[in-house]
Amino acid sequence: MRKTMQAIAGLLAVALVATAALAPPALAAAAPAASEKININAATADQLTALPGIGPSYAQRIVEYREKNGPFKKVEDLLNVTGIGEKTFEKIKDRITVGSK
Repeated sequence: MRKTMQAIAGLLAVALVATAALAPPALAAAAPAASEKININAATADQLTALPGIGPSYAQRIVEYREKNGPFKKVEDLLNVTGIGEKTFEKIKDRITVGSK
């Protein structure tokens, strides 16, 4: 009986480890894939934080700028947002879009 319980416990441990290894992280579902571009005219502040160099403060500034001035016409318009400079723009320009053309 004891060996049976040990065997069952061992199998459960292996199953638990295998399940944990295969399960995607919870945050990965919320963040777009690296190859998927983020539409800066539609993204929420949370979605914008997936971009390198864009934290919650900058993300909120982007959303506020968009709400005040209307949609971005081109990705370069992001440079008009306070705090978004050339260095940040260079890091994210290939990962953003203003929508379908």
